[in-house]
Order: sequence, then C-alpha cells, then structure tokens
Amino acid sequence: MSNPTVTDIFKRALELRAKAPNGSYEDLKSQLKNEFSGKAIPDTAYLTIPEYDNIVPEEDWTAGLPVTLRGIQNEDWNDVIHGIIISLEQVENYPKESGREDDPAKEWRNRGKSIAEAEEKNLSKWMPEELMAMAKRNVIN
Repeated sequence: MSNPTVTDIFKRALELRAKAPNGSYEDLKSQLKNEFSGKAIPDTAYLTIPEYDNIVPEEDWTAGLPVTLRGIQNEDWNDVIHGIIISLEQVENYPKESGREDDPAKEWRNRGKSIAEAEEKNLSKWMPEELMAMAKRNVIN
C-alpha cells in the first residue's frame, strides 16, 4: 500500500467519528494512532484536507495543517494525528458555536443583503431614472 495522505487520515477520522459521534477526541486520536503508526508518514506534497468553506472559514478548517506538517517533517505520528484532530474539531464545532456561514439566522453574514440598501441608494444617485432609461434604450437599439 502507498503512503496514506493527510486527506486519507482525515476521511478516516470522519468515518470513525460517524460511528462514535459522542466519543472523545482523545479516543479518536488513539484509534488513528493505532491504525496509522508504523505506516509510512504522509508526503508533504499531499498536505491537504477536503475543503469546508461552506461550513467553516478556511483559516479554521485548515488550523491543524501546520501541526500536521511539523509531524510529517519530524516523522512524528503524534503531531500528524493531532493536527488532523484540530481541523476536525474546527469543522465540527464552528457551526455549533457560531452558526453556519449561510445560516439565515446570521443575517449580518449575508453581505449582499446588508449592502443592498446602500447599493440601491448609490445607484439611484449616480444613475438617475432618465439616464437609466437612456442606457436601456441604447442597449435595446
């Protein structure tokens, strides 16, 4: 078998978490260490996990990657797994603690909605009705 990638380990962490959603992160860390210790360390060229931009800001879902990189560089499975657990914690806990980016209850996150009124005001200021009508006539012709 080839070297596991960071993505492989992260996906395995998700699988184990799905089987035991109430388990502790320490237990998960131990399971992952037992499974992957003794195998070849992941290659730094594959230092990535699946994107979770729709759930968590990038700086959060990638939070564990520097620790994982340090583990790869030092050939230390403890750090490799610890970094993956940090990212997993962020992916799981961010939505619970702050709401999803697209959560309707978080209206302030909807930038389009928050600037719509100001945008309309500015457009009407800079594009009066007569000018808009003239522009529309010119586009149609």
